Amino acid sequence: MGHLCETDGLADVQQEILKTVRSFVEQEILPVANELEHHDEYPAEIVDGLKELGLFGLMIPEEYGGLGESLLTYALCVEEIARGWMSVSGIINTHFIVAYMLLQHGTEEQRRKYLPRMATGEVRGAFSMSEPGCGSDVSAIRTKAVKDDDGDYTINGQKMWLTNGGSANLVAVLVRTDEGSDRVYQNMTTFLVDKEAGFGETAQGLTVPGKIEKMGYKGVDTTELVFDGHRISAGQILGGVPGRGFYQMMDGVEVGRVNVAARGCGVALRAFELGVVYAQQRETFGKAIAGHQAVLFRLAEMATKVEAAHQMMVRAARKKDSGRRNDLESGMAKYLASEYCAQVVEDSFRIHGGYGFSKEYEIERLYREAPMLLIGEGTADIQRMIIGRRVLEDYKLNV
Repeated sequence: MGHLCETDGLADVQQEILKTVRSFVEQEILPVANELEHHDEYPAEIVDGLKELGLFGLMIPEEYGGLGESLLTYALCVEEIARGWMSVSGIINTHFIVAYMLLQHGTEEQRRKYLPRMATGEVRGAFSMSEPGCGSDVSAIRTKAVKDDDGDYTINGQKMWLTNGGSANLVAVLVRTDEGSDRVYQNMTTFLVDKEAGFGETAQGLTVPGKIEKMGYKGVDTTELVFDGHRISAGQILGGVPGRGFYQMMDGVEVGRVNVAARGCGVALRAFELGVVYAQQRETFGKAIAGHQAVLFRLAEMATKVEAAHQMMVRAARKKDSGRRNDLESGMAKYLASEYCAQVVEDSFRIHGGYGFSKEYEIERLYREAPMLLIGEGTADIQRMIIGRRVLEDYKLNV
């Protein structure tokens, strides 16, 4: 182990959890990740192991059967898992965001109904905002829930890019409800949709067509979600009151961005590890390529980017844990970590030379995975808009 990505000030229990997760990654994930990824195979045994470790309930309070840990602990665990295989961290992330939204915005009845079973992994969560015709423009969603005469709702529409869309059995879905407000963001509601795991018709009026084929981020299922007359009780509105969905989702995405930053840190660290090892083993012109200044400079830049991204991610997590607003810090962390991850992976790929193009080498997988972080949980350009607006708020001229 080198000294990159160390975190000061951790409690003994945090260090013990990270040690356990790191050991699990080394023994259970890294040896099989490439094979599973190349076959686009869901990592069922790895997920079972995560359940046994209690990671599905890491941030769920003890009163609901979880471990009650902080966002920082969770983010550091995600960093470790992504170092092993980023797809596995995606399985945890969507589940965590739904649990977080329930904890922060759900009714007590909803918390009691779902959180204990989410803590064990019996209930697995996914969340859905995006649609085929909109990406980061959430105001453009068209999927709509219409209130019926009996007070329940009927949902029609199509959602897109659901991580865990097939394997999850609980989906937090953002839809339009249009119940009187003249502001578009106050006409959005989050519904807690129960369904069966799998593909096809997984609930009345609800279809998961199948997995979307992707260049990377394989193993985890990414799907569409099609509503055609899906009937749902008003009691499944998150928090019990319509019109609050956009703000609930944005709160979830804010902590999700810390998670994406942690994933970027983990993938970048692994790419650096592969590059620095290979550079000391591969020889050209009579010496290891690490002895050539061009490669040495590349390694120095890679290490600096890995460390900088990690420290920014830690700061964003700690600020959220303190109860303060962290949209600026989480946006910065997500933006920097994803950009640096792509750059570090490419530098490691270059160090590997022709072998980096071979599927026998792990860096080939990382090269296909890193781009997802540039677009997940809001694109890099969206992050820059968020950061820029917040900076202007902080430094507004008094004229």
